[in-house]
Amino acid sequence: MNRVGQQVYQHTLPNGLVLLAERMDHVRSAAINFLVPAGSAFDPPGKFGVASVLAEMITRGAGDRSSRELTLALDNLGVDRDESVGAINMRFWGSTLARNVPAALNIYADIVLRPHLPEAELEPVQELALQDIKALEDAPQSKVMVELRRRYYPSPLNKDRRGTEADIKALTIGAVKAQYKRFVRPNGAILSVAGNIEWEPLKTQVERLFGDWKPGKPTEATPRRHKPTSAHIHKDTQQTQIALAFPSVPVTDPDYYNARAAVAVLSGGMSSRLFTEVREKRSLCYSVYAFHETFKTQGSMMAYAGTRAQFAQRTLDVMMREFHRLKAGIDADEINRVKAGLKSSLIMQEESTGARAGAIATDWYYLGRVRPFEEIQSVIDGLKPAAILGYVERYPVRDITLVTLGPAPLTITDGARVTAAVEAADKRAEEEAARAAAPAAAPAKPKPVKRVSKRK
Repeated sequence: MNRVGQQVYQHTLPNGLVLLAERMDHVRSAAINFLVPAGSAFDPPGKFGVASVLAEMITRGAGDRSSRELTLALDNLGVDRDESVGAINMRFWGSTLARNVPAALNIYADIVLRPHLPEAELEPVQELALQDIKALEDAPQSKVMVELRRRYYPSPLNKDRRGTEADIKALTIGAVKAQYKRFVRPNGAILSVAGNIEWEPLKTQVERLFGDWKPGKPTEATPRRHKPTSAHIHKDTQQTQIALAFPSVPVTDPDYYNARAAVAVLSGGMSSRLFTEVREKRSLCYSVYAFHETFKTQGSMMAYAGTRAQFAQRTLDVMMREFHRLKAGIDADEINRVKAGLKSSLIMQEESTGARAGAIATDWYYLGRVRPFEEIQSVIDGLKPAAILGYVERYPVRDITLVTLGPAPLTITDGARVTAAVEAADKRAEEEAARAAAPAAAPAKPKPVKRVSKRK
């Protein structure tokens, strides 16, 4: 056993399963979090979406319980639960009273190690998956982000968890079981538990439940060589969806928190630059934000805006101006706001067992260790404008991938030209507003008509 700061514990079973636990004395609940390396990146050709189908089916009966009995057993323990699929990992999560954790772990051992994967459940699960794919067409914001990631990231990191309609329809129960057998394995998996728990009994139970889990062949989602491509997706609508991405640093880079701070200046609340400049001052859009996204080997800055089609180009121009304007300087007030936001997230994480179970598993997955609160707090306190601007200089706005969805494509304007374009558009808008506000000119008085009498 290795104790890692705070009240965080770590133990690796001989089969490769990593057990993490954080004791939280001030709560009465606990959360269980499994990360299994069986995400959508590992979907075989012709079977895109099989990971999502597997995640849905894996809880439909396990061990000596049917699907209904399994659901009832978890409900009786008060387990709030969810299953999800990311690019790399399949995630199983459950939260309950701390005293119910041993019983819940027994059930999760059945779910992970002994799922029924019944053929009778395949068709209903396929129908749910197909509905999910069709629903994407009615969710333009999600649609444009899916299309951005598909074009921006290299294969296999660019696969959408939903898969394709043709592949989902063609899935067989044999393919689902083969996916389970190949990728649901202990080596590479992480089990994290956070809450009012006791470490030694937990460790003993996990060794008993999962110690005989046979390791499988290691797999890596190795990115292939790839050149991102921009695109416009035509949709006859009054709205335009804008999504863009460009390179940044991954979570393993020393500049990671400087990157987080830079994007928070742009999109860290209602006083952030994008919200203020794009939405509040100019009323160009109904939604605009930016965020940082990371894999182990690469990080990205991403942004989204949804706007009316006639305002789309101007919206994009103002967004680009704000990205470029970062290098001109950051105010002390902005840094204080960013620090407050990051600290608030950290404090709220300390209060949530689910957030802590997820955070320690994520830390271990990316860094091979769990970061103590004091370390993160120190990094946040140490954020300085000069360091953030240094990051902006090293990772300027370039190599942008732009995906738009709407009636007409848009054009990215760089550097000084985008500032000039924004200023010219602002001037035109001001002139139009002034003309609209000016009182109507009084109508000209008619000229008097001379009457000419006619003599007989």
